[in-house]
Amino acid sequence: MLREGKIWIANTEGGTPVYMLPKMSNRHGLIAGATGTGKTVTLKVLAESFSDMGVPVFLADVKGDIAGMLEAGVDSENMQERIKRFGLSEHGFEYRNYPTTLWDLYGKNGIQVRTSISDMGPLLLSRILGLNDTQSSILTIAFKIADENGWFLYDTKDLKALLNEISENNKDYAAEYGNIAKQSVGAILRAVVALELEGGEQFFGMPELDIRDWLTTDTDGRGMIHILDSQSLINNGTLYSTFLLWLLSELFETMPEVGDLEKPKMVFFFDEAHLLFKDTPKALLDKIEQVVKLIRSKGIGIYFITQNPRDIPDGVLAQLGNKIQHALHAYTPSDQKAVKAAADSFRENPAFKTADVIEALGTGEAVASFLQEDGTPSIVEKVFILPPQSKMGGIDDAVRQNAIKSSNLYSKYAVAVDPDSAYEMLDRKNQEEEAAEERAKADEAAAKQQAKDEAAAKKAAQKEAEKEFNRRKRAAKSVGTTVAGTVGREVGKKVGKQLGGKFGQTLGGNTGAQLFRGLLNTLLK
Repeated sequence: MLREGKIWIANTEGGTPVYMLPKMSNRHGLIAGATGTGKTVTLKVLAESFSDMGVPVFLADVKGDIAGMLEAGVDSENMQERIKRFGLSEHGFEYRNYPTTLWDLYGKNGIQVRTSISDMGPLLLSRILGLNDTQSSILTIAFKIADENGWFLYDTKDLKALLNEISENNKDYAAEYGNIAKQSVGAILRAVVALELEGGEQFFGMPELDIRDWLTTDTDGRGMIHILDSQSLINNGTLYSTFLLWLLSELFETMPEVGDLEKPKMVFFFDEAHLLFKDTPKALLDKIEQVVKLIRSKGIGIYFITQNPRDIPDGVLAQLGNKIQHALHAYTPSDQKAVKAAADSFRENPAFKTADVIEALGTGEAVASFLQEDGTPSIVEKVFILPPQSKMGGIDDAVRQNAIKSSNLYSKYAVAVDPDSAYEMLDRKNQEEEAAEERAKADEAAAKQQAKDEAAAKKAAQKEAEKEFNRRKRAAKSVGTTVAGTVGREVGKKVGKQLGGKFGQTLGGNTGAQLFRGLLNTLLK
C-alpha cells in the first residue's frame, strides 16, 4: 500500500508504520522464511504497491496462488480484524483487483512465452541441457559457426540441423575449430531431444518475447503485473531457473543506463530463488553476480524469495539492501547456524536478540530492514505484514482463459511462426550439394560413355579400314590373275605356234599364263 509517497509494508509491534522508500527499492531485496510463514503475502503486498506507483512487476507463480491478483480480495472475519489492527480503512484500503497479464512457457495457463536459441546463448543453454565442459565448448563453437555463416537459430530443429551439419563435416571444421568428436555432438543432440520432450520445443521459437512489452501501465497509470505460471515449470527446476536468468540477462542488455531514479522502471520477484544457484557453474554465477550488481543502474529492482538466506551466494546477497525475514525453524545444529547467519545479516537492534525473534515468529510476522535516505540499512525491526488488497489464492479456469485472451498481447504471441532459419538454410545447402554431386556423377558417367563410344568408333573405323584394305588387296590380286592369265596365254600361244602345232599353242598359252601371273603377284607383293 502507498502512504505518504512511500511503500507501506508493515507495522511494528507498537503500531509504527514501516516503509520502503521508492527510490531505494531498485537496490534489490530478499524475502526469506520457511514454508507457510507468509512470504507469498509479503510479495503480493509489495507487488501491489509497486503497481500503484506505476511500476510494472514480474512474479513467478509457483503454487498457483498469485494469479488471484486478477480479482479483488474477499472480505472475511480475519481480514476485518487485520484491517482494524492496522487502521487500514483510514488510509484508503479497499478490496481491488490489479492489471495482470498471465504468461506460461508451455502456453496453457498463460500467453505463450518464447525465446530463440540464439537469444538464450550457449552458456545458459548448456545449463538447461546439462552439458559437461567439453560438450559446452562444442556448443559454443556451434554457435560461432552458425553466426559466421548467417544460420539463424530460432528453435530446436535449427539447433539439431546445425549439430548434424557439424557432425557430418567435423573434419572440415577441425582445421579452424579443433577436433569436434562425433560422440560429443551426439550427446548434445540427445540432450536437445530430451528437452523437446519436456516442452522445450514450445518455449524455443518465434515470435520471441520482447521484454519492452512488459514496461507498460494500464489506463489508470498502474503498473502491469506480469505473472509467469510456474506450477508445471517448477518440476523442471533447471529450465525454470535458467529462464529467469535469461530474463535478467535480457533486461540487462535491453535497458539503457538511467542512474538513480525516484522509483524503479520495473521490479522482478524470483520465487524459489535457490534453484537459480543450484549446480550453477562458476562462469554463470559470476555473470549473475555482475548483472545483479549493475542492473540497478538501469532502474531494475530484483527481489529473491527463498526459504533460507544461505541459498543465495554471498556475492549476490551483499547486493540485497532491503530484507524481510520470516520465521526459520532451528531443529538441527545446521538450522541453528542458518538462523544465526540470517540474524547477523541485519543491523542489530538493542531491544532484542534477532536470532531468538526469528525462531519465534508467527505467520505474517517478520523481522525487516530497509535502506534509508542515505543508503544505509535501518536497524532491524519485528514487524507485522499488511494484508493484500487483491484476492488470496488461485483463480478458476474460466477467469484465467478470459484474462489470457482479453490481453492486448495475446494476438502478438499466440501463434508461432517459423521464419527462414538454420534448418531451412542447411536443408537447401544439403540439397544443392546433393544436386551438385548428382550432376558430377552424371557428368562423369557421360564422359566415360563418350570415351567408350569414341573408342568403339575408332575400333570400328580400324576394322573397316582393314576390311577395305583386304578387299582392295583381293580385288587387285583377282585383276592381276585375270590379266596375267590372259596376257600369258597370248604370249604362250605365240611361242607355242613357233614351237609348232596346235598342241604347242595350247601348252604355250597355259605355261605363259602361269609365268606372267607369278611375276605379277611378285610385283604386287
